[in-house]
Amino acid sequence: MRQLKLIWDFRGPDALKIAEHHVIHLKEFIAIKNTQLNITGVEKLSDLHCIAFMVVNESEMKPIRDALKPHRGQVYNP
Repeated sequence: MRQLKLIWDFRGPDALKIAEHHVIHLKEFIAIKNTQLNITGVEKLSDLHCIAFMVVNESEMKPIRDALKPHRGQVYNP
């Protein structure tokens, strides 16, 4: 089954802290909704741009996307 990476972008001098905080809420969502995967994380793209992400199975993507409103997504390649 194909896995998708849902991405939230954060920009500015506090981007890393905000992305790390956002992951806390993503993990809470995973626990409440009991999603099939439990893959989250933060990536620092530059000093002023970080992302928080959550990986989901394609079959779960639409309701999760509608609930959490990620900024973008891509196919996940571990």
